[in-house]
Parts: sequence; C-alpha cells; structure tokens
Amino acid sequence: MRKLPLPLLAFSLMTLSLPSLAVMPSAKVYDTGENLPKPMIMSRFVEMTSARKVDEATFEDLNGHQVKLSDYRGKLVLINLWATWCAPCIKEIPMMDKIRRDNLDKDLVVLPLSIDEAHGEVAAFLARHQLAGYPTLIDPKLQVETMLPANIVPATYAFDGEGNLVGFLRGYLDWGDKAVQPYLEQLTAKYANPDTAKNLH
Repeated sequence: MRKLPLPLLAFSLMTLSLPSLAVMPSAKVYDTGENLPKPMIMSRFVEMTSARKVDEATFEDLNGHQVKLSDYRGKLVLINLWATWCAPCIKEIPMMDKIRRDNLDKDLVVLPLSIDEAHGEVAAFLARHQLAGYPTLIDPKLQVETMLPANIVPATYAFDGEGNLVGFLRGYLDWGDKAVQPYLEQLTAKYANPDTAKNLH
C-alpha cells in the first residue's frame, strides 16, 4: 500500500473522523423564494432554497453565561465559527467585529463561536492579538456539531428570526468589502422576520 505524505495523511484522518457529524440540517421549514442578487464578493455565500430547522444548542460566553440561538428571535443571526489555530480566522475576526458593531442598532447579530476544545486558552489568545473585547462564545459541551457542520473554519452560518438555517459560507471571506454590508442588510430585511420570506413563494 502506497504511503500518504504526512500532511495528506493528517487531512485524511481528520476528514474520516468527521463525516457522520459534518452534515447540513435536512428538515425543511419553508421555501425561501427567489434568492437575493449577490455582489461578486458574496458569490460563495449559499442562500438556501429552503430554510432548515436546526437543533437548539447552548453555548457560553467567556464569563460563563449561557447563550442560545433562541435568545435572538426576530434577528438575522450570523454564527461565525473560528479557532485559535486557524490563521484565516484571525484575519476575519476584526472584520466580523466591525460588522457586529456596525449593526448593534439593527436586526442583525454576529455571534462568534470558537470551536477550540481548550476553552481556557481562548481569552488569552484574543488578548495576545489585541482582540480582548471580541465577545466570542465557546462550546464547552461540544454541541455545535449537533446543529451544523464544524469541520471547516472559518465558516459563517446565517439563521432567520426563528432560528432556522437560511444560508452559509464555508471558508475565509473579505467581510470588509464595501458590498458586504448592503447585502447583509437585504438578508436581514428578508429573514429577520421569516414570515416575509414565507410569503415570497
């Protein structure tokens, strides 16, 4: 049997250990109607043709307070998965934080979620990178895989105002591009109140 190079072997082992968990939710809730026109920068963002029901999961902020998707009813929620060992994630964080801050008075919420298992290192890591104020969540009970795939980081998942998955982008994106915010505002207008989307078809 031909030996795999070590990096390829490591990647193969990683993918072999995850496929049973790394699955998109399949329970359809409603038809989302015609997809919104996307700017070029958002070409890899997938707006789903059907909103999908996800299992509720409970995360924690760095102070130990519990946070759930259902805490944000009536808002478009972007869950941004990241990890301390992921170099592109560190590039994304300042851009995601700007989106979070720019939309504090709107129906758009950014929830960063670290998938690190060594949760005690997350705060120290952010402090080292001058990101101590970044309000990330952690997943001490490793629940994220029960609601959506976490085998690729960074990754961003969009949820409507009832907590249904309506879109995703797996991989790095230049979220600082000037076309991103207007597109997110359109997504918010369509999905923060999902009855709007339900009435489109």
